[in-house]
Amino acid sequence: MRICVLGAGAWGAALAKVLHENGNAVTLWDINPALLAELKSGRSEKLLPGVALPTDWKTEADITKAVGGNEVLVLAVPSQFFRDVAVKLKGHPGILVSVTKGIEFETGETMSRILREQAPADRVVALSGPSFAREVALGIPTSVVCACDGDGTAKTVQGLFHRPEFRIYRNTDILGVEYGGALKNVIAVGAGVGDGLGYGDNTKAGLVSRALSEMRRLGVACGAKPETFNGLSGMGDLMLTCFSQQSRNRALGERIGKGETIEQIVASHPKLAEGYPTARSAHRLARQKNVPTPIMDEVHAMLYEGKNPKQAVRDLISRAFKAED
Repeated sequence: MRICVLGAGAWGAALAKVLHENGNAVTLWDINPALLAELKSGRSEKLLPGVALPTDWKTEADITKAVGGNEVLVLAVPSQFFRDVAVKLKGHPGILVSVTKGIEFETGETMSRILREQAPADRVVALSGPSFAREVALGIPTSVVCACDGDGTAKTVQGLFHRPEFRIYRNTDILGVEYGGALKNVIAVGAGVGDGLGYGDNTKAGLVSRALSEMRRLGVACGAKPETFNGLSGMGDLMLTCFSQQSRNRALGERIGKGETIEQIVASHPKLAEGYPTARSAHRLARQKNVPTPIMDEVHAMLYEGKNPKQAVRDLISRAFKAED
């Protein structure tokens, strides 16, 4: 099929490589022409170090030219800019696939809901799960899930991405898949804070277990199915992002735990991990839905209110007794 991947970051490039290896005609679009030229050269040590990339895929910096004539559009742009790109796709007749993990702050919407403003629900798909871009690009065995209201469309996307080393499951709970993929980034920041404070495996295991319950509560309040959070985009992605040294969200939290401020971190690395904007979105959404999210609340307080990490942990541990849910 003819496929355009919008957003040529590490994740977009890795998925474009998978699609290209499956025999599809792939076009990569990005607003950065220099990045596109680098990807066209067959290597990008900045994005995907040590990975050999195709040189015969098409790159295009003009979005109108990029999307024209393609049957599938894969959106891999950051959540903060997702709507800006999505509105340019209105009326496109193809399948729209979001691989972005985030929640829009102003509306509390997931990326698929933004896309549904531009196309029918049965042509909008979300792909998510425990996956680091470089490992996918290297062909290291990985399993993810694609979700759509229409199972037929999900099967089409499943077939496009599936490879012996990249197994795609499917689901009809698109909201559950998206909320799981987005909220776990906030929790990973909290897990990293524990690492930065020098805490151990006991701390992180407890955090992850309770966080899964918290993610499920908020997701269900937003229309997701509870069982989805036990799958790849919930528990699977949560474990990967909280425990791996490769996780950018965990690394952000670790720096906070070691005493750095957000201002200091931004000064050294202006492009922050997705958990940073999502923490703000999740905090606002939980307030709107009147859902208790104590772990995400403390992450938000550390990131946006300058709360001391040790005090945040003390406040979590000292909450009133309750039954496990």
